[in-house]
Amino acid sequence: MADTVDALAARIHELLVALLTDGAAASVPAYGASASPARGFLGVPRRVDATAALHDVIARATALGPDGAWLVAAGHATLGDLATAHGWADRAFAHLDAAVTAGYNDCVALHSASVRPQHHDPRFQALYRRIRVTRADLDEFFWLHQEMQIMMREAQDASVDNIGRLDTGVSLLPQAPLPTREPNTPGVLITRVNLAAVQTALRQAALKAEFQRSSGNTSLGLIDDPWDHSRALRDAWHADDLETRREQAAAARAFVERPGAATVLVPCPPLGSLTYPG
Repeated sequence: MADTVDALAARIHELLVALLTDGAAASVPAYGASASPARGFLGVPRRVDATAALHDVIARATALGPDGAWLVAAGHATLGDLATAHGWADRAFAHLDAAVTAGYNDCVALHSASVRPQHHDPRFQALYRRIRVTRADLDEFFWLHQEMQIMMREAQDASVDNIGRLDTGVSLLPQAPLPTREPNTPGVLITRVNLAAVQTALRQAALKAEFQRSSGNTSLGLIDDPWDHSRALRDAWHADDLETRREQAAAARAFVERPGAATVLVPCPPLGSLTYPG
């Protein structure tokens, strides 16, 4: 498989989905394994742990030069998140420093609950002062993180709404479209991939639960005796109505660039002055 920006961006997305789904212990097929003749027994591709796969992406993206810099930053930012989750402060800082050097500039993410404990560290404060962003990109960062929070809440709401449904339909988890504006800084691309991964992971989890429910109701329908056909029809209508309303709400949340938002690079707002979207 040829290393391209698009291919490595897709790999980052795959790794993020795996981490969101299976946690730090996630493993994934080796890069390009599906197209490689050197596959495991019975054609099953060799698997690698996500951390090793992230280091591989960083090495491959580095070889692409400036075009791959944001992918290098994405890899280091993700490794920094994993180190933070394990309480490895020095390792987390080293990865964040490398990410910022490669173009990471998500000031909003650096105000999330998991990162705030690092604000008192003089090294972190000095690193934060190096970051530059435009007002237009900062607007999008806020929208991207807000959408992540909305998606997680809607996934929880949908899970509750589907409890006890007797119909055999399968409801999707509607998603707001990703922004298509040309960002002023490539760091925005990193957070877009993060949101896309959250959307994919949540939708996959929702679909898995929906197929299990639908399959169970199909079995009840074959048995017939305990199944309430009238209620199943009502449940199907109600589910379709909810899905339509969620689709409309997701479309209405599409990012709209603020007219006149500045596109000049400036320092991030002072550390601690931003509130992470709730």
